[in-house]
Amino acid sequence: MPTVIFQLPDGTERKVTAASGTVLMQAAVSNGVAGIVAECGGNASCATCHVYLDAAQSELAGGPNDVEDEMLDFTAAERRPTSRLSCQVQLSDALDPMLVHVPEEQV
Repeated sequence: MPTVIFQLPDGTERKVTAASGTVLMQAAVSNGVAGIVAECGGNASCATCHVYLDAAQSELAGGPNDVEDEMLDFTAAERRPTSRLSCQVQLSDALDPMLVHVPEEQV
């Protein structure tokens, strides 16, 4: 069961665990992680679940598909090389533990 460490904009961390196969956004929302809005509910159509993955884990998680890549151009916070929509990242044991940085703004 992977552990995800969400590093919040104020520097605090929130640690949650979720089953492999769980979508990162679902793990955040179901555990009340602040800063993950997810207005569209996970359809990659709002970009309000934008996160920055740790660089090493970004490669393991794989890159965004074409739809996600286009949506990442509309995030409220700056896009970085490790930017992902958390609704498009599936947790796996290979990503345990996973470090995720939550941007300061989502909308």
